[in-house]
Amino acid sequence: MAYLNANIPVIYAQIKKEYLYDLKKHHGEVEDCVIFGITSIAGQAILWHAIMENGAVFYRLPLSAFIQRGFQPSAVPSKRLDELELWNSFSYYPAITTWDFLTSHSGKYIGKDKKWHYGKYLFTVDWAHPDSNILDADHSEIPHEHKCAHILALDDGNFAAQPNNRIMWNVASFTVKDNIPDWKVQTTEWNVEDDKSWRTEDTDKFFYEMEEKKI
Repeated sequence: MAYLNANIPVIYAQIKKEYLYDLKKHHGEVEDCVIFGITSIAGQAILWHAIMENGAVFYRLPLSAFIQRGFQPSAVPSKRLDELELWNSFSYYPAITTWDFLTSHSGKYIGKDKKWHYGKYLFTVDWAHPDSNILDADHSEIPHEHKCAHILALDDGNFAAQPNNRIMWNVASFTVKDNIPDWKVQTTEWNVEDDKSWRTEDTDKFFYEMEEKKI
């Protein structure tokens, strides 16, 4: 697990040039770039690092700064950052995973506008707390608070970062039902070592026995 910065699978994209000028000019213009990493700061949106064709690198831009390569900027709907990414980073310790099962599959997420937005899975950002000797002031490991961010290349040319409970995936050979489940938020911390009725035998045997305690 990385601290602060993490590598990601590279994304060939276009950057909106106004983000290179603090949103002050060059609106509507783009240039090609390669997104290669992220910064995760608790309480801020996931921030992205990109290199331009001139070799210059720009750090810590929001997901709304980018559109997919091959799209005409005028054809890509302009969306607020909070429409593309629902939650901020949950800690300074991000983990980047490309889930093989989801790779190349498409999905859809329900946005703040109550509409479905379709896209293709790229990879996943998740968070945790790394060290019990560091004060845990975030909530990345609280069951009912935890969220990951699946990164999607949307059909409209934008990118999005959405959690599990906003996305329905399309795996043609398996996802044959069309209902939205009425599941409840997971609140249990699962622990197999909190059963006070069992103990191991007090010997040096490799294959030790377990016995039920008389309470």
